[in-house]
Amino acid sequence: MDPVVHLALRGSLALLLLAAALHKLRDPSAFRASLVAYELVPAGLASSAAAAVVAAEVLLGAALLAPGMGAAPALGTAALLAVYTGAIAVNLARGRRDFDCGCGGPARGVPLGGALLARNGILLLGAALAAVPPATRELVWMDAITVAGAVGAAALVYSAAQTALANAASPGARSRASWGRA
Repeated sequence: MDPVVHLALRGSLALLLLAAALHKLRDPSAFRASLVAYELVPAGLASSAAAAVVAAEVLLGAALLAPGMGAAPALGTAALLAVYTGAIAVNLARGRRDFDCGCGGPARGVPLGGALLARNGILLLGAALAAVPPATRELVWMDAITVAGAVGAAALVYSAAQTALANAASPGARSRASWGRA
């Protein structure tokens, strides 16, 4: 894998994790409520579980940015995303989907659904690819611009997708979708 692609993947995942942790830290009670809603952690342990999730996101995000860390941070990110995906899948299998996923970010109020599983599948693929060692080549100044542009573009795509998921779940989404129909 080209080192520019490798750096862009790691940078994008780091940004995602650090932004997610920041959103959870800004409204810890909402995040605890989301954890309780999943019914996978006893309510009495929700505060500890929330702290552990935020700590994992911060540590993995920082480790993805640290040079010389190897595959471990990317594999840890994949494991964390797999836990999130599993929690969503378990609740969907239970028929439970009418609560906020707890993802935070630019749009809140995203209920559980297949689109979240698909989004997480793409993120898992990105984390797995970020674990692949990069090829060895000298980086040049244009590579830094390319990495920054790729991370910025990935952040915009993620933000747009998250907003689309929230908008699709809003109460008026069905009526707005039928405006153009006769």
